[in-house]
Amino acid sequence: MPAAIVLINTEIGAESEVMEALSKIGGVKEVYEVYGMYDIVAKVEADTHEALRELIINKIRRIPQVRGTTTMIIIESRETI
Repeated sequence: MPAAIVLINTEIGAESEVMEALSKIGGVKEVYEVYGMYDIVAKVEADTHEALRELIINKIRRIPQVRGTTTMIIIESRETI
């Protein structure tokens, strides 16, 4: 199943609103508010790469308070103990 990590910059002070909006989007599996260069990190999954693209472009990037995103497609993952 295609998955990605999406690094998100928000409008100043809008982190909670964006996290709430992200939590309501199907395919968004995890959401974290972070310090540093980005404001929010989200893990997303979809059935196909095209569906993943649509999720990021048409849902996440269209949240009004999202200023920008950087997407890292996951090519391999491992569970940890």
